[in-house]
Amino acid sequence: MHRRLFICAAASALTAATTQSVGSAKATRPLRILILGGTQFIGIHFTERALERGHVVTLFNRGRTHAELFPQLEKLQGDRDGQLDALKGRYWDAVIDDSGYVPRHVRLSAELLAPKVRQYLYVSSVSAYGSFAAPNSEDSPLGTLSDPSIEKVDANTYGALKALSERAAEAALPGRVTVLRPGYIVGPNDVTDRFTYWPARAARGGEMLAPGVPGDAIQFIDVRDLSHFAINALERNVMGTFNLVAPPGQFTMGKLVAASVESANSLVHPSPPPAPTWVPAEFLQQQDPTLDVDIPIWTPAHGDSAGFAQTSAARALKAGLLITPIDKTVRDTLVWHLARPEAERLQLKSGLSATREQEILAAWHTAGKQPG
Repeated sequence: MHRRLFICAAASALTAATTQSVGSAKATRPLRILILGGTQFIGIHFTERALERGHVVTLFNRGRTHAELFPQLEKLQGDRDGQLDALKGRYWDAVIDDSGYVPRHVRLSAELLAPKVRQYLYVSSVSAYGSFAAPNSEDSPLGTLSDPSIEKVDANTYGALKALSERAAEAALPGRVTVLRPGYIVGPNDVTDRFTYWPARAARGGEMLAPGVPGDAIQFIDVRDLSHFAINALERNVMGTFNLVAPPGQFTMGKLVAASVESANSLVHPSPPPAPTWVPAEFLQQQDPTLDVDIPIWTPAHGDSAGFAQTSAARALKAGLLITPIDKTVRDTLVWHLARPEAERLQLKSGLSATREQEILAAWHTAGKQPG
């Protein structure tokens, strides 16, 4: 698993900034959709998109996270770890599993629901791939565990557990599973702060560290594009496995930083305005070999990460994947961020602290003044 993708998403209530980036016309035939989760980051967007399309949605979760959301919906309470009685004796057209991290849990729900649903959509991750030394397609080798019984989800097991969970779903419903492998999922309500860090940092103004060079490739997926693709796959009964990322080369760090600066200047008007200073990857590694972990979204394209931002999106694009322009994703994320509680705005979960950023910038400027 690529360690920088291991952060389970949390969510806050929806804001006006979560307006879908695609049309909201009603589906031709309403579906009965069961969502295993539905009240955290991506689940919220799945639920919103399904409702916008006119589908009938049921949520199944423990009722502990944002239980106040979607009061109009049927909510079944239980636990993925064997407490599935609320699902018995019920039938749905499709299931969205966005909360399965352990193959045993996925197997329990998939086997129970197999006779009762037409289609099972499992949200996996590009972390399921065994290596990022070269670009991956949906047919690339997946990660493995020396002990498949391990259920501890951490940076070392997350990807392989996702791969095993895919297999568990497919074993229970052969030929009826849709597997989505998104990269970084970004946009409004993503309080992991990985993507949010960049527009939020620009909004503080002043000199800001930008890693590598502007042309460094990055890949991510706007959560609204993910939800659109998922619901569309259910409506069209599309099966198979799909990488959900922007096409290689479409987005770069230069575009992300520029969009963040532009949004900050238009929405916040910081003084002094944000001024990016590009610091080469080699220098950052000299400062700290693991520093890239603290600089979200960006990954140096060498060694084991050489193909990380080159994951193929061709199959998903052919199946209808839409990619929101980076300027819109950045602006909507900043609008959402500015409406967050002050404590969340001031204490981001990802990115360099202000002190650490200034230390690195100072070291870079000092190095530039030294004789070659």
